[in-house]
Amino acid sequence: MQIGYRDPNAFLRRRCAAVQLFTIMNLAQLIPVLASAVAVTAAISDVRERRIPNWLTYPTMLAGLALQAAVHGWHGVLLGLGGALLFGGLFLIFHLVRAMGAGDVKLAAALGCIIGPAGSWQVMFATAVAGGALAILVMIFTGRVLKTLRSTLAVVGFHAVHGLRTHPEVNLDNPAAVRLPYGLAFAAGTLYWAFLMPMWR
Repeated sequence: MQIGYRDPNAFLRRRCAAVQLFTIMNLAQLIPVLASAVAVTAAISDVRERRIPNWLTYPTMLAGLALQAAVHGWHGVLLGLGGALLFGGLFLIFHLVRAMGAGDVKLAAALGCIIGPAGSWQVMFATAVAGGALAILVMIFTGRVLKTLRSTLAVVGFHAVHGLRTHPEVNLDNPAAVRLPYGLAFAAGTLYWAFLMPMWR
């Protein structure tokens, strides 16, 4: 038995572990930054061009999965895919009834890849609140409050009876329908999750 023996590689192993932990922590901090940058870029495009481009959403999905993998290993890939299915799947339902565009669905899936399932629930809620506030502002400034309320009740009643069938009048294909740049709601919800929610924890 050797008394006072020191492993010459112990310090090196501890240092490597510390560097690896520091790197992972830094990569984890990129998650809200990347999500916010993507959401803001999508909002600008949605306001200017009324579309969210594929060159933004598809590469973001891959980048989100890669970032999750770098932080959590292979388990991170599953987290990213789970976030995409959760976030994108919910918005896909609205797309099926022509209440939301395909770009919104792909943006939701891309954000889900970045933030995972836990973050997706929080961003979805914040986005829904922001979307509701945006809709109210549009109603007020366009003077369509009563008409919008009647349309909303009609849509709810229609889908309660007909399921996921597209409403014959209130849908994206109707040129007379008011279109909301929902990318703004995504941006507001994502920014709230990334920078304001941590202040309340």
